Amino acid sequence: MPGTQSPAHQPGHVQAHPHRRRDLSVDDLVAGVTSGDRTTLARAITLIESDAAKHHATARELTNRLLPHSGRAVRVGITGVPGAGKSTFIEAFGLHLCQAGLKVAVLAVDPSSTLSGGSVLGDKTRMEHLSRHPACFIRPSPSGGTLGGVARKSRETMLACEAAGFDVILVETVGVGQSETTVRSMVDFFLLVAITGAGDELQGVKRGIMELADAILINKADGDNKPRAESTRQQYEMALHYLQPATGGWQTRALTCSAMTGEGVPAVWAMIEEFRAATTTSGVFETRRRHQAREWMNTLLEEALRRRFLADPRLAEKRLRLEEEVLAGRLGAADAVEALLGLTS
Repeated sequence: MPGTQSPAHQPGHVQAHPHRRRDLSVDDLVAGVTSGDRTTLARAITLIESDAAKHHATARELTNRLLPHSGRAVRVGITGVPGAGKSTFIEAFGLHLCQAGLKVAVLAVDPSSTLSGGSVLGDKTRMEHLSRHPACFIRPSPSGGTLGGVARKSRETMLACEAAGFDVILVETVGVGQSETTVRSMVDFFLLVAITGAGDELQGVKRGIMELADAILINKADGDNKPRAESTRQQYEMALHYLQPATGGWQTRALTCSAMTGEGVPAVWAMIEEFRAATTTSGVFETRRRHQAREWMNTLLEEALRRRFLADPRLAEKRLRLEEEVLAGRLGAADAVEALLGLTS
């Protein structure tokens, strides 16, 4: 796990920084981020998240400069079915890590935020105690227009947080569907938070999501609900025997915990530490990190191609005419796409 941190990276440390209001150069941003200054980190992430064309080159240079300082954190993806208490668990889990002397960043990937054009569900409000802890940094994901756009920014935000000295990056999926697959491609360990109950709940979790998970955590295992939580855990454990593990050499596990009482929360971190040790020894950890880098590059390539294609002035008028033809039922969608592609060939 992360070794001894420099004073600037100790939990609760607030690094004085002279650059507060004026525009910061890339040198200023790199110096501020790597010294652990939270204000500069926030400004760096704002630059990374910007859709303004004038910021793209600067953001790319900043990311490249921060890259050598990243990669030492544990990246944990967390998803969950509605009502499972995912945010409550993340707060309890994050507080446990902070109290253990680790620095924690919480990021969110939310494609559904594109509907409102805003950020995710007010993460700092939902995680009131964690957001006030000096060793924690919470950053909602902005609307990116597409899941790919959100994911790109989340990857680069994650690298910035790592360069700032955070030891654990928790990436929360707030949306549903494809966001789980996207977050899986960004993290080392993927945790599914489930609800207590009998077989009906098992049916409510898509098999595809279970196949992505390195562990399934049944939350709300407290009070009268504790026996039901254990019964649900056993059902998941049986189901997991019929699924291919998400990570080679690691058997996906089912656990119980109570985010309200804290029971079982330390065991989750102990399991993740065990996972990292085992996969580092086997080489799977490093292989996954290389796959993450490749996925990041491919995502950037797809996004750049789409952006440049749609920015071609020859397409604008033609595209509107073809859309009208498709909407009127006079032209198939595939034929319209071929016609547009023919303009750029």
